[in-house]
Amino acid sequence: MLVEPIILISTIIITSILLWLYIPRSKLLDAHISFLFMQAQTWLLGAIVVELHLIEYPYRFVKYAYRISFVYEYFIYPAISALFNVHFPQKKGWKVKTIYVFSYASVLTVIEVILEKYTYVIKYIHWYWYWTWISLVITLLISYFYYLWFYKKWVKDKET
Repeated sequence: MLVEPIILISTIIITSILLWLYIPRSKLLDAHISFLFMQAQTWLLGAIVVELHLIEYPYRFVKYAYRISFVYEYFIYPAISALFNVHFPQKKGWKVKTIYVFSYASVLTVIEVILEKYTYVIKYIHWYWYWTWISLVITLLISYFYYLWFYKKWVKDKET
């Protein structure tokens, strides 16, 4: 039996449990906004990276429709972005915020590097771990700034 389907199914289950446990009902709209915005980012950026042959996903569930990892790009990373945005330490200092951002990017990068080395879930062609880390930091921050912009606009529109 291949280990890859077990990894993908396990990540779907674990991520679903994390969402259920750590997204408060009062923050469901916030999480949903973050989730959808990150899906838009990963669709574009994931497609570019795959089409430029920088990364490939040898094992994926939707093989013939799209060459990106559907599970990661459309569920796992958007869900992580939702958790990231909902629990962002807004009232803390810049050091705590920096550690928070770098921690998310670092944990995800370490997991990706392990998967790249020991499985067929992802394969680096012309890619390096630090590009993953940089792209995660940038996309998480873009998602967070969008979340802030949307939330402020939504609250402002709701008040008028």
